[in-house]
Amino acid sequence: MASTDVLDVRPIAPEQSDAVWPLSIEAGWNQSVADWRFMLGAGRGFGCTGADGTWQASSLVLPLGQRLAWISMVLVTQARRRGGVGTELLKRCIEEVRSAGAVAGLDATDQGRPIYLGLGFRDLYRIARWHFDRATGEAVPPPPGVTIRPIVHADLPRLATYDRPLTGMERPSILVHLALRQPGRAWIAEDVAGKIVGFVLGREGRTATSLGPVVADSEAIALALISKAAAAAPGPFIIDVPEAHRAVRQWLEAQGATSPRGYMRMTLGEAKGLDDPRHVFALAGPELG
Repeated sequence: MASTDVLDVRPIAPEQSDAVWPLSIEAGWNQSVADWRFMLGAGRGFGCTGADGTWQASSLVLPLGQRLAWISMVLVTQARRRGGVGTELLKRCIEEVRSAGAVAGLDATDQGRPIYLGLGFRDLYRIARWHFDRATGEAVPPPPGVTIRPIVHADLPRLATYDRPLTGMERPSILVHLALRQPGRAWIAEDVAGKIVGFVLGREGRTATSLGPVVADSEAIALALISKAAAAAPGPFIIDVPEAHRAVRQWLEAQGATSPRGYMRMTLGEAKGLDDPRHVFALAGPELG
């Protein structure tokens, strides 16, 4: 199929979340209906249906500020694969981002990366997806002078202010959504002056709780936040960690975590700050950036 006209690409509305959810279930992904509803409300979804009206393919563009947008949820049901549907939807997403004057970002699987390279995307850094059942032993203590406490409503505007320069993303609505959705996973680290030095959020998924994003001044603070969030309630868990963070990897291995797959963070163009994972210790997820 050569064009989106032939494909009859249609918008996917938030109220269609239940109907499009089977696409991510078929792919074995962790998203819930709540994830789909939030993403389709915060971004723009596009897809294709079959003759019976069933969704057979999907894609998503999620704005992360005026200059960056995340492409994700490019899914095609098995019956429609190998016909160019996914590539055409991806190109539709790229045009949406370009028309807004923004840079496109995404987290590519090993299978998808060659396609994105061929479309002009460039590699930023590798990410490992870890799976573990529970946190064992005591929570990792924070460094001296740092305290960790639950996030409260008054903290929410401060999170976005802290997050933006360290991640290169403008995502206040995502941070608020995650903090309110799973308050038991939402923790903030502060120094003696009350300044934010890190935070962790999380969300329930179809098969596991996703931990992230985790943004912090140092890896020691990030480890304390991750272990606190993991100890707050039962697993199983998934967490997406940039491979540069060795101490986090060592802690995960000590929990019996395994990493069967990974991603490559990529952009189509230059996105200031996005290529630096020094303060990004876990992603919000490849679907959220």
